[in-house]
Amino acid sequence: MSLKHESYPSSAAFDAINSSLQADDTERKDAVKKGNAIFAFKLKNKEGQEEGWHIDLKERGAVGKGEAPEGKKADDTIISLLPRRNSKRLLVYDGLISGTVTLSLSDEDFGKMVAGKTQAQRLFMSGKMKIKGDVMKATKMEPVLKKAQTKAKL
Repeated sequence: MSLKHESYPSSAAFDAINSSLQADDTERKDAVKKGNAIFAFKLKNKEGQEEGWHIDLKERGAVGKGEAPEGKKADDTIISLLPRRNSKRLLVYDGLISGTVTLSLSDEDFGKMVAGKTQAQRLFMSGKMKIKGDVMKATKMEPVLKKAQTKAKL
């Protein structure tokens, strides 16, 4: 079953990402080990409609429609970008940190990111991408997206 949605041209990338994950069992297990999170994507198209997809790198190593796999819930807590020190001198972040990261951006910017024409960090710093959940986990997505770049035709 295709994950592509006609109103979201860049959604074809989710099929490419899924194919990349399913192609090699060892690489899928490695991606799950390194990612250890569920990455939810909220894409907004030019008409202003929003649709969700997720990449489960916490358990299954698979991609699906919707913001989280069935039975899981995306974390709505926004993590502060400014770390604070606790009594044990460890850096902690304000808010609840869970295994789910939600990235909200435009369909066009997601397409550029998957095609390698822009970086996630640049989108985030310019305010074009919002991140809810564990911000540090969001950095774990880049290798998965790079593997899909060669398969996605956007």
